[in-house]
Amino acid sequence: MKVLLADDDAERASAVARILAADAGLSVLRLKPGESLAGAVAALAPDVVLVDMARPDRDALDGIRQVAALNSRPVVLFVDEDDPAFMEEAIVAGVSSYNAIGMPPPDVKPILRAAVALFRRHQQARSDLQQAENRLNERSTIDRAKAILIKQRRMSEPDAYKYLRRTAMSSARRIVDVAGDVIENLEGHPR
Repeated sequence: MKVLLADDDAERASAVARILAADAGLSVLRLKPGESLAGAVAALAPDVVLVDMARPDRDALDGIRQVAALNSRPVVLFVDEDDPAFMEEAIVAGVSSYNAIGMPPPDVKPILRAAVALFRRHQQARSDLQQAENRLNERSTIDRAKAILIKQRRMSEPDAYKYLRRTAMSSARRIVDVAGDVIENLEGHPR
């Protein structure tokens, strides 16, 4: 697992890097001074991003927002001070794991692994939801095309579906695409 470590405090970053480097299964990458977090994530493609900041800093959340928008990865955030409002902002920005502690514990690996697992689960749920929405939209388009065929061509519901299926098969297209054409051509409305 590749871990990108972003911390402005060089001494603290070195201590965390040493802890992480002790695990042969982890490869530690460091954010270079002046390098943007989103740029480093795009260039290095880490599996997880660990951001450590002494105090909660709303400006630093901009980099996390960019990562979430452009090249989404699990982000683990360590802060020295607990601030419930900042925690909410951090989670909205894309943080997978928010940890308020003075110094990272001796073993941050379980936190990193949990953040990756939660991130993957969230991404899968988002993907499943998008697929379900797409299927519902397709079903709605097909049902609308069948209703048009039933009304304008006086077909039964099974015949309207057979027509859509037969047309799709003969033209090597998906039924929903044929249904969209029916809506556009017979009803005069674009999909």
